[in-house]
Amino acid sequence: MPWIGAVGLLGAVQHADAGDYDGSPQVAEFVGQMSRDYGFASEQLMAVFHEVQRKQAILDAISRPAERVKPWKDYRPMFITDARIARGVDFWRQHEAALTRAEQQYGVPAQYIVAIIGVETFFGRNTGNYRVIDALSTLGFDYPPRADFFRKELREFLLLAREQQLDPLTLKGSYAGAMGLPQFMPSSFRNYAVDFDGDGHINIWTDPDDAIGSVASYFKRHGWVTGEPVVSRAEVDGPRVDEGLTQGIEPASTVGQLQALGWSSHDALRDDLPVTAFRLEGDQGPEYWMGLKNFYAITRYNRSVMYAMAVHQLSQQLLQAKGVK
Repeated sequence: MPWIGAVGLLGAVQHADAGDYDGSPQVAEFVGQMSRDYGFASEQLMAVFHEVQRKQAILDAISRPAERVKPWKDYRPMFITDARIARGVDFWRQHEAALTRAEQQYGVPAQYIVAIIGVETFFGRNTGNYRVIDALSTLGFDYPPRADFFRKELREFLLLAREQQLDPLTLKGSYAGAMGLPQFMPSSFRNYAVDFDGDGHINIWTDPDDAIGSVASYFKRHGWVTGEPVVSRAEVDGPRVDEGLTQGIEPASTVGQLQALGWSSHDALRDDLPVTAFRLEGDQGPEYWMGLKNFYAITRYNRSVMYAMAVHQLSQQLLQAKGVK
């Protein structure tokens, strides 16, 4: 079977209208690099790009000014809902064998794998309707602020399509090119996705087993420690409490250093344990938390403290709803 598939190749050859990137010097340069560095056939790649469409809606979406970040009390209800919890329990029960095997193989608890898929795509309901190649090409060739990043992801996407014998003109994803149930970017796919059901192909679009194994693989490779907690709620007292708050995501303080500033926890934590210290605006006022190594692993999926907390708290709700002891 040709690399881009008989239908895709036929369509590329027979389509008579000029593509959005026909004659583009940037595309010609990119195709030359892919041919020279990775052995792609230039004619075949140019046939693919003949079919690629520049999507103004993607440029509008990524250029839109970021909305004011919601406080935790408004952000949390977006993800911790009865509907998402109920669907998550159903997903867990339907795929319990794969989740149990992933937990045994990678050491990542099933509830966190389920929670990631729930937060990212509502268990496959919202995986994106853009062709990945349109998204990555539009952003790689027509969005200068991050063109280098998206051209790199376009390169990774074409490599994964060739490796997996997939037609690059048919795969769908988000406006930024994130793919499948777990919303992996192409570089994450090539580095961390796994063929968890052993059928010889990695399919994170419609194969929940591969999606489950891939999320567990991602966490393991980003430092998940089996059996360790994720966060610890802190009690605070004194005028220096806010001096302990971490700027950014990476753990910047130890438990002992925070204790000296008025932080304490009911959990037994070593004084030398590195943590990310953060404050959330909850329904009942400020909440102070210490994120541990596994919390940092979640932020490697999405560099947001609130995202990681949503995943964590959804996982706990799923655990409770399923009745796992």
